[in-house]
Amino acid sequence: MPKMNVGKKEKKAEKRKKLKQHVAQTGELESDTEPREKKQSVQATKEEEELSAEERRKLERKLKKERKKKEKQLMREAGVAVKKVVPKKQSAPELALAYLTSWSEKPKEWKFQKTRQTWLLLHMYEKEKVPDEYFTILLDYLQGLQGSARDLTVQKAEAFMKELDGPDAQDPKLLEKCERIRQVLQLLS
Repeated sequence: MPKMNVGKKEKKAEKRKKLKQHVAQTGELESDTEPREKKQSVQATKEEEELSAEERRKLERKLKKERKKKEKQLMREAGVAVKKVVPKKQSAPELALAYLTSWSEKPKEWKFQKTRQTWLLLHMYEKEKVPDEYFTILLDYLQGLQGSARDLTVQKAEAFMKELDGPDAQDPKLLEKCERIRQVLQLLS
């Protein structure tokens, strides 16, 4: 019985080798159009059908990796610098404001995201983080706020108002913050 398993593994390994060779050849012969290429592609499809989906995926990944290595090597030999382009990740404020904009402009495509809502609720009184044009949208968003999020927002706003009623109430930044807190309290109470 174990000999049969070894035989099956050898056959699969042989099929993989043939498929690798075929893909390597077709990768090198992409510019050539010969009838022989058609026969090889037909053979490759038959061999691919015999492999399982998992094996085929693994093989494709390996081949792609090998092709990229060859491309980089050719680029190095040609003297062209290979640079990796790392996409810039958006910051939390950008993501939260985009979330808010999506809610107002594309309600059918919008999807609730707790982390974005939490960020907005934590920073909504800071004018630098949530500019005025977004704050008006945020007020509309807050009208639909439900449950414990609504209750906690009201509690925090009331606590902030008690804090800001102190002697430093003449500071312009604090006055802006107080105004925002009042608007939120009027809306949610």
